[in-house]
Amino acid sequence: MASALVLLAEGFEEIEAVTIIDILRRGGLEVQSAYLPDEFETNLVLGGNGITVEADVPLKTVNIDEFDIVVLPGGWGGTNRLAENELSQKVIKEFKTQGKWVAAMCAAPYALHVAGVLSKKYTCYPSVEEKIRPEDRVDDIVVVDDKVITSQGPATAICFALEIVRQLVGTDSFEAVKSGTLAKYCQE
Repeated sequence: MASALVLLAEGFEEIEAVTIIDILRRGGLEVQSAYLPDEFETNLVLGGNGITVEADVPLKTVNIDEFDIVVLPGGWGGTNRLAENELSQKVIKEFKTQGKWVAAMCAAPYALHVAGVLSKKYTCYPSVEEKIRPEDRVDDIVVVDDKVITSQGPATAICFALEIVRQLVGTDSFEAVKSGTLAKYCQE
């Protein structure tokens, strides 16, 4: 069974994180969320809009060999923490070094950029490209390039997660979850 590691840092975008976890589980992936232990004494992570989410494990205890993809929801607060945190940057780099999938949406492609793993072709929340490489941003809902999946923002979270399902589980699961969630607007 394919498995995903979702990184949660204080200030993350709640719609994106919960949607990603939900859609990936519906699609047949095993999902574990990890928080940055340097910031919290508990596994409760406060999102950018005041919603607290209970993460599964501290990032420092994660064995990345158990996962096929690392996924970063956006939100500037969480993105900046992931970009500045030595451990999260190490984890992101290691996924790419091992030839595994890396995915980020909204502002979070910036954290991939800081790690040096963002693909040539990418998308993100409008204006974030100014901190990355404006000339390479593609104005598509979801972009897949060199085992890196990126997406634009809260309203694109279902399509982003569905693309992860398609890439890691397959078209049948993608179609089943897409149909079951009425996400007709996501790419074929």
